[in-house]
Amino acid sequence: MISIKSEREIEIMRRASKIAAGALKTAGEIIVPGISTKKLDSHIRKYIESRGAVPSFLGYNKFPANACISVNDEVIHGIPKEGRILKDGDIIKIDVGAKFNGYHGDCANTFYCGDPDNMDVKIKQLIETAKQAFCEGVKMASAGHRIGDIGAAIQNYVESNGFSIVREYIGHGVGKNLHEKPDIPHFVEPGKGRGPRLSANMVIAVEPMVNAGGCEVKLSDDKWTVSTLDGSLSAHYENTVLIRKDGCEILTVAD
Repeated sequence: MISIKSEREIEIMRRASKIAAGALKTAGEIIVPGISTKKLDSHIRKYIESRGAVPSFLGYNKFPANACISVNDEVIHGIPKEGRILKDGDIIKIDVGAKFNGYHGDCANTFYCGDPDNMDVKIKQLIETAKQAFCEGVKMASAGHRIGDIGAAIQNYVESNGFSIVREYIGHGVGKNLHEKPDIPHFVEPGKGRGPRLSANMVIAVEPMVNAGGCEVKLSDDKWTVSTLDGSLSAHYENTVLIRKDGCEILTVAD
């Protein structure tokens, strides 16, 4: 069942989302060559807990860390490690959730390790495409549109720029549970039409995962980390979005 949030619930989620966004932003600011993904993870936990919240991901289906940190060809769900040291030229996807007063906020971004002036043009285009694909999708995120309208806009934008969109992992509703109904595909599902209509006060996470190569992915031996099947780079961008009658509000905005 799709949950319609009350204004009280939305206000709590707005706070949870700001905490998640703040943790994501500050983690991105300390990325330098030589830092470990474990140190980034510890920073995220300290930030979230200092704001009176708890990391949404820690212990979720037995996930062993506070955030998902995925590097280069890793798409999502990378497990932070002391021995995973970032190098100049790496791209790092950080996915953060914060739970505040029983409700979650969820967001992700892709960061470049090193001097951005030295970034390869194709890498820059990949990262920007993931972010803009999200923006194209949320143009359709208002009451009366259908869920499939979001996916179609994202897929069209990504593929028109020469990249591919991951299909095995999709967006979702957010609320008391980190993952709720409805599912939010970032592509057009053949034979399924445009899906349910969006309603005011629904809260969803839109999170396109964009690959430089093919759309196929594989699950690693740790049963969490998802990587591109062909070894190509991948970018990820996500926000928690509140549906309104005349548009939407992005909740995961840092103070």
